[in-house]
Amino acid sequence: MDEHIATITQCMDQVLAGREISREEAETLFAAGKEEPFFLMAAADKIRKTFCGDQMRFCSDVNARSGRCTENCRFCAQSGWYHTGVKEYPLRSPEDLLREAKQAEAYGAERFGIVTSGRGQSDPVQFASIVEAVKRITQETKLSVCCSLGLLTEEQLKTLKAAGCQRIHCNLETAKRHFPAICTTHTYEEKEAHIRRIQQAGLEVCSGGIFGLGETEEDRIDMAFALREHHVTSVPLNIFNPIPGTPFGKNKPPKPIEILRMFAMYRFILPHVIMRVCAGRENSLRDMQAFALSAGLNGAMIGGYLTIAGRSPERDKQMAVDMGRTL
Repeated sequence: MDEHIATITQCMDQVLAGREISREEAETLFAAGKEEPFFLMAAADKIRKTFCGDQMRFCSDVNARSGRCTENCRFCAQSGWYHTGVKEYPLRSPEDLLREAKQAEAYGAERFGIVTSGRGQSDPVQFASIVEAVKRITQETKLSVCCSLGLLTEEQLKTLKAAGCQRIHCNLETAKRHFPAICTTHTYEEKEAHIRRIQQAGLEVCSGGIFGLGETEEDRIDMAFALREHHVTSVPLNIFNPIPGTPFGKNKPPKPIEILRMFAMYRFILPHVIMRVCAGRENSLRDMQAFALSAGLNGAMIGGYLTIAGRSPERDKQMAVDMGRTL
C-alpha cells in the first residue's frame, strides 16, 4: 500500500474507533492528503457517514441590522471603518424577521439565524425587539432559532434561551496567532470567553471561521483544534470573498482543491460536529461545490450570506440529493 494511503487509512481507522488524532498526527495526515487529496476526502466522508449519517442540515440567516459596525475586522463589508458601499439599515422589526423565517422554512432550512452588525447589544429596546422576534419565530414556525449578535452578557444569553433560542454563533474566524492581523478592536480571548458564557447559559455554540484571510495552512489546522477544545456543536466554514473597500479587498481565495483538503481535515479533527459550507463557496469552489459534501461536510447555508447573494435553494437541495443525502 502507498505510504500516503496507509497514513490516511490509519488516521481514519483511529477516528472511527473513537480516538482523537493529535496535532502531530494531523500534520502527518495533512502532508499525506496533499499527495492523495481525493483519498483524504473519501476517508473524511466515511467518518461523516459513520458519526453524522446522511441527513443534510440546511440553515439560513437574515441580516437584521446592517452596516456601521464599530469593529475593524479587515474582511468585513459591514465595518464602519471602511467604505464598501454596503446597504445600511437599522434593526428590522419582529414582523420582518418572522416573514424572513417563514420564507427560509418554505425553501428547506431547518435553522434560522438572526444576525446583527455591531460589537454587541447595548440598546435594551433593540435587544427586547430581537427577543420578541425569537419568541415569534419559535412559536409560529418549526425552525430552530440561532442568534449572532456580537459579544453578549450572561443575562442576555439567558434571556435569549428563555425566549426559545437554541444556539449562539461566535466565529473564532482564524487561529489565535493570526487573529491580531484581522482585527484589533476586540480580541481572540474575548471570543473564547464569550463561547464559555454561551455554554454556561445552556446554549449550543456555532463557531467556525474563514479561509483566505492571509493565514497559513498551520493556522487553519490550529483553528480546528481550538474548536475541538471548545466543544462546539456546529462549524460553519467560509471561504473569503474579497470585498472592495476593505483592507483585504485584494486577497485571493484559496484554490478549490486546497479548500476541499482542509474541509476533509476538519472532519478528521471534528468527527461529530455539524459542519457546513457557507459563504464564498459559489465563487471559490465554482463547479466543485458538490465535492464539499464528499469531503466530510453534512450541512450548508442556503439563500445568501448577509451582504452577498447565494444561488437558489432548489439547486442546493438538488445537489444534496444527487450526492445521496436525505433532506
